[in-house]
Amino acid sequence: MNLRHASGATAARQATRPAARLDAAAEEGPMNIGAAATLSGVSAKMIRHYELLGLLPAVARTEAGYRRYGAAEVHTLRFIRRARDLGFGVAEIAALLKLWIDRRRSSADVKRIAMTHVADLDRRMAELAAMKRTLERLAACCHGDGRPECPILDELGAPPASALAAAAVRRPSRT
Repeated sequence: MNLRHASGATAARQATRPAARLDAAAEEGPMNIGAAATLSGVSAKMIRHYELLGLLPAVARTEAGYRRYGAAEVHTLRFIRRARDLGFGVAEIAALLKLWIDRRRSSADVKRIAMTHVADLDRRMAELAAMKRTLERLAACCHGDGRPECPILDELGAPPASALAAAAVRRPSRT
């Protein structure tokens, strides 16, 4: 028997056990918000927030007013969490949830939302790269010693380039 293969199989079984236990617990029946939070990986506070936003439908309540969640709600919360992990916004998640529920959906609609999000990520990454270059340039100009002069602070305190351009346009010419 190959010990490496056996230990890998054991590790794989152990890795799936927690998920299987979580799924079994969700299938057992209604649970409180703490259990739903544990099973879904979404905090109780965020579960309430998602309910307020309409991402998660209102759930049944006990006579005392406690929320009761089932396997379907936990599955939806996992979907929301994964979408948030990928950086989708609330509106995008709402659209994705509608498509997820609609078995007659067109995958083209899903892909359009995903590709729009990819384009937004590309734009934000370009903005972050520009910020990084600016900070690196400013840090390279700063002596970083005991002197009070600091080009980083000078740049942060300077009016934005757009304000300078606007002021130049408003300034009357001297002819």
